[in-house]
Amino acid sequence: MRYRSIIDSMKTISKNYCTHSEQYYAKQIKNATVVCTNHLTPEIKLHLITEQCQLWHSPANECQFNDPFWAFYWPGGQAISRFILDNSKYVNNKTILDIGSGSAACSLASAIAGASQVTANDIDPVACVAAKLNAQLNNINIHVLSKNILFNDCSQWEVIIVGDMFYSQDMADVLWKWLDALCNRGKTILIGDPGRHCFKPVHHIQERLKKLKEYKLTENCCLENRGFSTASVWILE
Repeated sequence: MRYRSIIDSMKTISKNYCTHSEQYYAKQIKNATVVCTNHLTPEIKLHLITEQCQLWHSPANECQFNDPFWAFYWPGGQAISRFILDNSKYVNNKTILDIGSGSAACSLASAIAGASQVTANDIDPVACVAAKLNAQLNNINIHVLSKNILFNDCSQWEVIIVGDMFYSQDMADVLWKWLDALCNRGKTILIGDPGRHCFKPVHHIQERLKKLKEYKLTENCCLENRGFSTASVWILE
């Protein structure tokens, strides 16, 4: 029942956003953000909310977006993106799925590193618009998918990227079950996380989880993320 509740809530989020056109949201995103390269992957330009933006200093009830998570470059995503840019063998000539893609930074890094095809997937339509804007900003071609694909068999993808998705215990339980099944089907699973409390797989999965790299976060990222100073990249084998 818990898994079904999460999936149903995701469907509600998606429906609640279908009130304006993509062009409307694109304009809102551009007005609310700045183009930023002050992060672990300065090769990639992103539309982000920073201290330069009015929204940064405004109360939550003045935000025109329900939850602009896509406007922040979260530490797990930064770590995976940096790792992929420096270790292209994990994605080169492979098909990539970036689940819960947000800004699509991991997708863009994969494309730069030579992936044959990249899909940025997020159930929030506004995040999907932001992903397209960021792809255009970097002159990169990626596919953006807004469909909820949790528990999909992912037969069309070879590598699954999961950045900063372990933000609640319920979501973590869902993800570990799904990622375990995908790994058993031979998928490469790359995970980025700064050490959130919910990033605790059950024992049989933990034994297959290998840390590939740990990165020190930039000063501004540390401030945005309430004390996290590093983020790591893991592979599920």
